[in-house]
Amino acid sequence: MNASASPTTQPAAGAAGKFQLRLYVAGQTPNSLVAIANLQRICETHLAGQYRIEVIDLTKTPELAVRDQIFALPTLVRRLAEPIKKIIGDLSNEERVLVGLDITPVEDNP
Repeated sequence: MNASASPTTQPAAGAAGKFQLRLYVAGQTPNSLVAIANLQRICETHLAGQYRIEVIDLTKTPELAVRDQIFALPTLVRRLAEPIKKIIGDLSNEERVLVGLDITPVEDNP
């Protein structure tokens, strides 16, 4: 996936989706790419058809960091559902991401 200043989205099946997520990254760094892949995997597993992801590359548009008060990268911001939540890091700890976003995990069926 190409992280850029313009939004990169994974559209929900419905309108804008129940969850609107904004991932701030710094170019095509390993941490940025891992965070994008982890977020896509988590969303497809636990929020299928209910989410929209916007990836913002702050190396191209650093002024956008002010909007969500971004101080570290990568940072995930949940814009909807309220309240706004933030998670810093590459999102590799799925349980931490789910708790941080207030998402109930999808149970694995044996």
